[in-house]
Amino acid sequence: MGNTTRPSASSDTHAVAYHPTDVGFAARHIREPLHVIRDRSTGQRGVARQVPADADHLGTFPPIYPEWLGDRGFLDAHNLHFPYVAGAMANGIATTDLVVAMAKNGMLGFFGAAGLDTARISEALDRLEGALHGTGLSYGSNLIHSPNEPDAELATVQLYLKRGVRRVSASAYMQLTPMVVQYAFTGIYEDATGAVVRPNHLFAKISRPEVAERFLSPPPRSMLDALVAAGRLTVDEVRLASRLPVAEDIIVESDSGGHTDNQTLGALFPSILEVRDRLVEKYNYTRPIRLGAAGGIGTPSAAAAAFMLGAAFIVTGSVNQASVEAGLSDAGKAMLADTDLADVVMAPAADMFELGVKVQVLSRGTLFGVRAHQLYDIYVRNSGLDTLPEGVRDQLETKVFKRPLDDVWEDTERFFAQRDPSEVDRANADPKHKMALVFRWYLGLSSRWAIDGNAPRRIDYQIWCGPAMGAFNRWVKGSFLEPLDARHAAQIARNLLEGAAVATRAQAMRTAGVLVPQSAFNPSPKPFV
Repeated sequence: MGNTTRPSASSDTHAVAYHPTDVGFAARHIREPLHVIRDRSTGQRGVARQVPADADHLGTFPPIYPEWLGDRGFLDAHNLHFPYVAGAMANGIATTDLVVAMAKNGMLGFFGAAGLDTARISEALDRLEGALHGTGLSYGSNLIHSPNEPDAELATVQLYLKRGVRRVSASAYMQLTPMVVQYAFTGIYEDATGAVVRPNHLFAKISRPEVAERFLSPPPRSMLDALVAAGRLTVDEVRLASRLPVAEDIIVESDSGGHTDNQTLGALFPSILEVRDRLVEKYNYTRPIRLGAAGGIGTPSAAAAAFMLGAAFIVTGSVNQASVEAGLSDAGKAMLADTDLADVVMAPAADMFELGVKVQVLSRGTLFGVRAHQLYDIYVRNSGLDTLPEGVRDQLETKVFKRPLDDVWEDTERFFAQRDPSEVDRANADPKHKMALVFRWYLGLSSRWAIDGNAPRRIDYQIWCGPAMGAFNRWVKGSFLEPLDARHAAQIARNLLEGAAVATRAQAMRTAGVLVPQSAFNPSPKPFV
């Protein structure tokens, strides 16, 4: 924009809209060019579609489009229309319907494969391929770090490679594993011009700088050599991998539902940006590495703030769980629709219970958080089920499990006999591990009860949720998006992006000295056809 000199300490510093009633309206019309003008007689600034004869033309805002908020290189790399990703909510809560809806609206969705066996994941891939075959539209699936079940992690990677899944969201990783490195570099090659082609796109979801450093560096040589020795990567693939980062799309995850470190995006994103820039210089990378922003994005202003931090794309999670396409029960969605900002709590995670890892869950209307903490405290204080005080055991059997613990162990034993027999052997040799597996029965099934809508277990629903859900509910109150049956994932996405563009233009107008009404930063939702 032209003529951007800093205003002097004159009447010009008292920025007033030239057409006060039109400023909010103009901010919402993001696809029109707007002129910044100054009244010659009063010195007041404003915006107008046409420059009046009695005003000076100070500059022009070109149109702004939601498609342009992020990195257009990201859109090109993944064949997308919008810089928007719907994150992978575990146990199939991010359904194939949600992923297809994202794809057909020019966005990217990840199927929630975490917690599902390869047969279920394969069925989901069948549905995705059937719905999107021949369209050229992009989709992805989740790969969750499974330190207690490395064979399951490997089986998932092998399935993705066999089925040609080209986009994978890697979550809950603290360290690199051979499995995630194998996925990232399988099939990599140099074309006739010498340019490196990476068929598989790994999105690494991280929330700590030290973890970002691992994904933004080449894999350890020892790991690459071991993969070659095992026949899981070729010598040529390793040669190229040794000079490239493991992931070229990083999801910077701040305070969110599920696994989270509760970091604020404003502090975390610049820290990861510094890691990215430092490693680009250290390793002399020439290919672009893009950072996306996730966590806390439930309003247009939050989305706009993420893009202003430099995000190439944004990722939503919590707000999608209450969408029509989400694989959560109607009862669970209704609970989410009543959620406010403070209605969340950290609770022990089922998949990493013994490590003390926690996830963020809904607290309003459910006792899951309280009971999960109770189980972890009992686990820490006792050496096994047989040593539990009688009063504690009775309380667990009547209030939490609602059945004898011996019966719970029988179910647990049958489950792991199918999934991972070594866990049964370990439990029989270690009473404390046996206790952990029994407690994980409750932690694991509580999310399934919420998905299935198990009415007798409603008080025990585990619903992963971050504060973005409460912010979203406040924003859509009184609008067409308030009813659950109107909350289609694509409508949510389009409104967040459109609103972010409006807020971005409003801020630009403000920096040009125009008095902008506060309402321009919080545009109401509107239906998109």
